[in-house]
Amino acid sequence: MRGARLLAKLTIYYAVIGLIVWAAIKLWPSVMGWLPIGGVEQLITQPTKNPLQATEAVRAAHVNNLGQSMFWLAVALASALLLSLPVSWVYMGIRNDDEYDQSLINTIIVLPMVVTGIVIIVQNSLALAFSLAGIAGAVRFRNSLKSSGDALFILLAVAIGLSSGIGAVELAALVTMAFSYTFVALWMTEYGERAGMKRFLSDYDPTNHPEPAAVAVATVVIEGEQKKA
Repeated sequence: MRGARLLAKLTIYYAVIGLIVWAAIKLWPSVMGWLPIGGVEQLITQPTKNPLQATEAVRAAHVNNLGQSMFWLAVALASALLLSLPVSWVYMGIRNDDEYDQSLINTIIVLPMVVTGIVIIVQNSLALAFSLAGIAGAVRFRNSLKSSGDALFILLAVAIGLSSGIGAVELAALVTMAFSYTFVALWMTEYGERAGMKRFLSDYDPTNHPEPAAVAVATVVIEGEQKKA
């Protein structure tokens, strides 16, 4: 079953990543001070402050020099990449073939790393934040999404980048897991489906029969081989 395989793939992936992080922390407890983790606690527990004042969530406990800063940044970027991969798997597994968009998959993978870098650049400078807004407005990025469901994947990619950029990778991980499992559940249960209506998700076939498009392609190939013979 496609759904069961996708769920197993997601579960194994998250379990392996979690096990690696847990083992690293157990073997080297001091590594916590150099990781972009813990930002959620600071965001929730820090007192109310001036909204124009920079947050302290991006700071790590033991990052005091260039080498440690580069390590922190590398881990944040790698985390953004690793957490965006299962999201792309979900899109590839559940998206309707008629409106499947490969460029969106590339965006899902690359956008979180870009946002991570942007957040680190502007998090302590209001002037830089306004400058970035002005540059984005001048360039005028435009992309016509084929469905509102695609916008959810873009928003999640931005959320992953923001979380990684402020040192809250644990938030990105939990949001990504909730998003992935929820979308797979909606696909497998065909929640809200109506006959004859335009679908964002592909038809779920628990018997794992070949897709009609795949069957048509296979038929054409077989007929071509027979004519050559």
